[in-house]
Amino acid sequence: MVGTGLIGGSIGLALRSRGWVVTGSDAAAGRAERALELGAVDAVGDDPEAEVTFIATPVSAVVAAARAALGPDGRRPSRVVTDVGGVKGPIVSAVGNPRFVGGHPMAGSEQDGIEGADRELFAGATWVLTPTASTDPEVFTRLRAVVTSLGADVVAVPPERHDDLVAVVSHVPHLTAAALMGLASEGAEQHGALLRLAAGGFRDMTRVAAGHPGIWPDICAENAAAIVTALDQLATDLSKVRDVVAGGDRAALISILERAREARRNLPTRLSRPEDLVEVRVPVPDRPGVLAEVTTLAGELGVNIEDLEIAHSAEGDRGVLVMVVDAGASELVRGALLARGYRPSHQQLG
Repeated sequence: MVGTGLIGGSIGLALRSRGWVVTGSDAAAGRAERALELGAVDAVGDDPEAEVTFIATPVSAVVAAARAALGPDGRRPSRVVTDVGGVKGPIVSAVGNPRFVGGHPMAGSEQDGIEGADRELFAGATWVLTPTASTDPEVFTRLRAVVTSLGADVVAVPPERHDDLVAVVSHVPHLTAAALMGLASEGAEQHGALLRLAAGGFRDMTRVAAGHPGIWPDICAENAAAIVTALDQLATDLSKVRDVVAGGDRAALISILERAREARRNLPTRLSRPEDLVEVRVPVPDRPGVLAEVTTLAGELGVNIEDLEIAHSAEGDRGVLVMVVDAGASELVRGALLARGYRPSHQQLG
């Protein structure tokens, strides 16, 4: 672990609970030692033989830390390196190494630092991985196996696509919560009872505002274009809602609220019943980028890959990519793969 704060410490606790030996370091004085005291790492320092390195530093420090973990020639034979930053495009491009896979666990807590670390933080959470055409397939499958062992659902998307998506589902919600909390706080200075009246809806909407602010300047700097675009769209939509309310248009307001309720109810949930799963086998050429193409295609379709492996052929330059997906999504995946020139087959499990 490079970085032993909330996320790094939680990864360390989760790995150790599953039998891994974890070493950790941190730029902040005393933080790695505290992680050792709390059981998040087995030892303080860098292990040159580590199988996997997680970079859990602020976004601005990820590239340098990843390059250091990969070694001077970038070819440590057993090294898999990933990060947990909220921005992926600039980082993945700058590192530019087949053994580095950008990552982003979509999990967090109102707690700060190593004291808030939780080994179950990632159970049921989405963990984004961003393979590219140059990603080593064995590195990706190994990292994916480690991440899913922590209880997370892995979604693969291209790095730049990740940044556009998280601007909408993570970055802008946090900034919006901060703005709404600021509005309520200013009102509370004049009306002392205001915050005491804050009920469930207000608390749910502003929960993320309790997170540590230190990570956000880097994220906003690195992903400014996508964030500004999403903020502009939100401002436009809020303006429309404002006009509906001001105009007393009851039907339009009901339409907006019903559409929002339906979308909220359709947010995906975790599926784990074997009888509802299908194994999709995809013959693939042994060429760079094929794994990234297939896995990010599933991610773009909103299909969770429950399990993944690569079966190499003993002859020729082909292999088989084996994916396990929700039975209800198997035809969608199959059709998309056929459209890309693949010839998949599928079989019900359970």
